Amino acid sequence: MSPHLLVDVSGHGFGHLAQVAPVLNALRSRRPDLRLTVRTEVPAAVVRRRVGGNLSVLTRTLDVGLAMRSAFEVDVAESLRRYRAFHDDWPRQVERAAAEMAALAPDLLLADVPYRSLAAAAHVGVPALALCSLHWGDIFERYCGTEPGAAELVAAMCEAYGRAMAFLQAEPAMPMPDLANRTPIGPIAALGRRRREEIGARLGLSRDDRLVLIGLGGVETRLPLERWPRMAGVRWLVPAAWEGVRQDLVPMEALDVPFLDLLASCDLLLTKTGYGSFVEAACAGVRVLNVRRPDWPEEPYLLDWLERRAPCRSVGREAIVKGNFLEAVEVLLNEPPRPAIVPSGVAEAVDRIEALLGSA
Repeated sequence: MSPHLLVDVSGHGFGHLAQVAPVLNALRSRRPDLRLTVRTEVPAAVVRRRVGGNLSVLTRTLDVGLAMRSAFEVDVAESLRRYRAFHDDWPRQVERAAAEMAALAPDLLLADVPYRSLAAAAHVGVPALALCSLHWGDIFERYCGTEPGAAELVAAMCEAYGRAMAFLQAEPAMPMPDLANRTPIGPIAALGRRRREEIGARLGLSRDDRLVLIGLGGVETRLPLERWPRMAGVRWLVPAAWEGVRQDLVPMEALDVPFLDLLASCDLLLTKTGYGSFVEAACAGVRVLNVRRPDWPEEPYLLDWLERRAPCRSVGREAIVKGNFLEAVEVLLNEPPRPAIVPSGVAEAVDRIEALLGSA
């Protein structure tokens, strides 16, 4: 019988799916007989765009993540309320999750990175791996750690993460000092195909024109494009939903080109601090203009890594709102690109998963 891999993915934006998808695609190429079930809040259509082949997608709320006011702002009070509700009668919550997992009968659980799933797997004896650059205990503690009862919630999260056979820390990762099972691996990213000549011909670009791609992840936030001065020779690839009417704005959906191919074909990515955008850009050899998130716990580790591997600059959100960031764009576009980074963590993760499936 073919081995069955259950993959539980946090639905906080699209970053967790972007992180696990290249691993699943590489695993499927090695094990075409694999039965694959993905559970997540991410829309099934988005999952299927990222993960190829035959798979089952089950819509489930597996963790809390964070309540977001925008792509940049965390609603701390609402996040705390959700975590308290999520942990209410925690043993019963785990039992219910364990019963559902037992009904699915997986040979292995891969979690990026819902912790209740890991607790449930331990409850029914399903081997489990965690994979991520962060865990929700660290994130929750950063925002809510001083609130009454927060320490107990963090302890429950860390205990669940500790039940995994290994927590694969995808580079660049937060330190996670509380987890004895942490196992560093290389960076993980999917790679797109460079289609610059094709895109340039469709847009009527000259050899000297530049493409700037705007990608803020799965939490929708519209930037005030109408306040931005124009830059000679620069076209901005933006979501069609932003309804730009300027000739230098190109709705990326109109090109009918996958996002990763757009990334591989552009000169600069404008994004917010986040694992997926940083690592995918570095692995495509693309410059990055980053909108800082000073309160985001990952930011120091992600920025330190990116600054050593790709031409990048960071600006504050106010500069983006007012359009006072074009000098940084010009500086970056004049910097030579650096060699693309190899996403070595993909093969490392696949090796660990395949070894466990081999014993199933």
